[in-house]
Amino acid sequence: MANPTFDQLLEAGCHFGHLKRKWNPAMAPYIFMERNGIHIIDLYKTAAKLEEAAAALKNIAKQGKKVLFVATKKQAKQVIADHATAVNMPFVIERWPGGMLTNFPTIRKAVKKMTAIDKMSKDGTFDNLSKREKLQITRQRAKLEKNLGSIADLNRLPSALFVVDVLKERIAVAEANRLGIPVFAMVDTNSDPTNIDYVIPANDDASKSIEIVLNAVCAAIGEGLEERKVEKADANAAEAQAEEGAAEAAPRRRRVRRAEQEEAPEAAAEAPEATEAAAE
Repeated sequence: MANPTFDQLLEAGCHFGHLKRKWNPAMAPYIFMERNGIHIIDLYKTAAKLEEAAAALKNIAKQGKKVLFVATKKQAKQVIADHATAVNMPFVIERWPGGMLTNFPTIRKAVKKMTAIDKMSKDGTFDNLSKREKLQITRQRAKLEKNLGSIADLNRLPSALFVVDVLKERIAVAEANRLGIPVFAMVDTNSDPTNIDYVIPANDDASKSIEIVLNAVCAAIGEGLEERKVEKADANAAEAQAEEGAAEAAPRRRRVRRAEQEEAPEAAAEAPEATEAAAE
């Protein structure tokens, strides 16, 4: 698991915080200094926290659980979509659907509605509708796809949230906190890290900074998924070997039982003779 070095984080601009007057005092432990009215983030702490978060996400992925990526700000949208898709994880890059976690069954109904529209298109039902109905359904499908298409495969609540800019995504963070879902987040100097389980202090406004953090995080998730595949393959191989051994042992057991059954009548016949000899 290759985490970025101090120099790489510096080159990506991860150290730039917000103006001093906009800071959140809770971020004081992660601030190195102030220069020209701007807070500078301590990149040694960024590197350490990123390594800790990546290790935790790797374990989650290794268990076959889902991580939901959330970023609706312009700089992060495409980066999040690309990286989350690469590791087959759900993501939200449009407006956060209120109650997505706390009212998850309703969100699932909306996703099923999208699936039902697709089914109508395939079985020919769609062709029997009027032009106006087709237009309405098509628009509805497009809207659902835009907002929920990226979470269509999320059949149950995610095991973790990865958030870029906790100030902007405060509703998502609040829902996760309420349900006890761990939150991993890039936290800038103007944000409150109190409710974040794994804080990654870094500039959350620059696309390069977001990308370098996501590279490390998604690489860790990818490693976890690969290790899970290897473990499953090993388990399947061991199971197949055990079944093969059992199949080979079965004929031997049958031969032994047959031999025992053949010897039993002979032993029974010899028993009366031995009894008569003893009596004489």
